[in-house]
Amino acid sequence: MRWILAPFRWFWNVLWTPAGTLGLGFLTLGGFVGGVIFWGGFNTALEYTNTEDFCVSCHEMRDNVFEELSHTVHFSNRSGVRAGCPDCHVPHEWTDKIARKMQASKEVWGKIFGTIDTRQKFLEHRLVMAKREWSRLKANDSLECRNCHSEVAMDFSRQSPRAAEIHTEYLLSGQRTCIDCHKGIAHELPDMTGVEPGWTVPKELQGETQPGLSPAEEIQSFLMERQIGD
Repeated sequence: MRWILAPFRWFWNVLWTPAGTLGLGFLTLGGFVGGVIFWGGFNTALEYTNTEDFCVSCHEMRDNVFEELSHTVHFSNRSGVRAGCPDCHVPHEWTDKIARKMQASKEVWGKIFGTIDTRQKFLEHRLVMAKREWSRLKANDSLECRNCHSEVAMDFSRQSPRAAEIHTEYLLSGQRTCIDCHKGIAHELPDMTGVEPGWTVPKELQGETQPGLSPAEEIQSFLMERQIGD
């Protein structure tokens, strides 16, 4: 019986034997508590940086891109669903979120050195910043868009014929991703001179009238959706 209890007794003695001035058990417990406090503080700070209040705390964001966002359907709509800054610029998964935070850390330097601290500077850098964000979304297959939008949940029968056809041929097949065609939906576009559009009319359809709703049909569709929503 003693040989069975011996390992446990040895472990207990090692755990509580003073290591210099403090016991190993105390150090272990202290390390655990310290780790919990550190992780809680780190995660709290991380989540705060994912709030809209944090994003617009700088006048560069508040007076430029946020002002533009406030006039779009992503900010105010009949269903009351709002997409804020972190919804479109921060991934939801923790690993992707940390990677995005590391990428965004260089924006601190822009703040310190006043890269876009005036409206004129912001407009001069708008195309560079837009291209960088388009490239990021292109590389991750429009991950932030897909946090809310899913092609498998789309009801193509409620889309215009043109949108339904394009989504079916290019989105479902993986030939294109959201940001290829949906630039400028939350912020004003920069000067697009020389910038190739994400979607162009396929060669086989060039010269043909593109499918879509007439103005009267668009009004009728809007009224029908409004009645369904009510």
